[in-house]
Amino acid sequence: MRAKLRFTMFPILIVGVVSAALAQNPGAADENKKQTGAKTSPLAQSAAKPDGDYVGSEICATCHADQQKSFVHTIMGNAMAHPKSALDARGCESCHGPGRAHVDAGGGKDSIPVRFTKDSPNTVEEKNSACLSCHSKGNQLFWRGSPHESRAMACVDCHDVHYGTQAQRYEALGSESRYSAPLTEHVGTRKPQPELCLQCHQMRRAQLQRSSHMPYREGKVTCTSCHNPHGSPNPSQLIQSTINENCYSCHTERRGPFLWEHPPVMENCANCHEPHGSSNPELLKVRMPRVCDSCHDASRHPTQAQTLSSIKNFNRGCTNCHSLIHGSNHPSGNFFMR
Repeated sequence: MRAKLRFTMFPILIVGVVSAALAQNPGAADENKKQTGAKTSPLAQSAAKPDGDYVGSEICATCHADQQKSFVHTIMGNAMAHPKSALDARGCESCHGPGRAHVDAGGGKDSIPVRFTKDSPNTVEEKNSACLSCHSKGNQLFWRGSPHESRAMACVDCHDVHYGTQAQRYEALGSESRYSAPLTEHVGTRKPQPELCLQCHQMRRAQLQRSSHMPYREGKVTCTSCHNPHGSPNPSQLIQSTINENCYSCHTERRGPFLWEHPPVMENCANCHEPHGSSNPELLKVRMPRVCDSCHDASRHPTQAQTLSSIKNFNRGCTNCHSLIHGSNHPSGNFFMR
């Protein structure tokens, strides 16, 4: 009976001690609530209470209502509406810099710390630093030292941040598109692919017009299907480590492994093919049989001119007989025959 009474009195004593402590310090509960609330949304509070030279995106929107209206529908606008870092919470000023001087001057583009327009006095490094402060991982990991970075290209040369809703951007890209390039959720480019890349890469534009070409114009692949324009540790900014691996991502039937491998095929697909476009069938650099004669000597099949009745001139192709030219799994297929 005494044990049961002792366990019954124990919770009552705890409640009494807590009540006495609160009576001596009545503000402790309120202070505890404030501390708990501060931990829930510090980023939202930092955006609502600007400090120093930062004035907050709400002040920017009072004058730049149109830009704000189009920006909130973008991917970056959505990210800044739900910030994950203190920099995201700054909104407009996370890219354009502190706006106190701009507000005190009563507006004027010259008082904006960082501008991205063509008449901007900011250097390419200053413009890119605003982007790289957040975009420094993933596809942008190798931007430093990449061909585009070393040629003093700015991010805004290719990208547009204030593009409005995705539906509006799709409509704009569709009217500007020369090729029916596939559209993705990444619509913040000034022009659709590959037209955006072909502004500078004129040689590739000419190759795409040839009779045998990669299906860019048909909208099946784009430049970024093979290349990473932001930089890559691989040659020619390829996504994969080698040219062959890039090709195998679509042409899986050429991957192998084969019992009998064709050495130039295993070494590099570009030994025989021109990847962007060619006037020869199958993207070949030169026509059959000369593409084979460039490696194979005349010890077996003569490479000099033959009469039209010669079997070696039939259809002008080595693959009439050696059809498994990429590799063979037949036990007697060391000559890649049918």
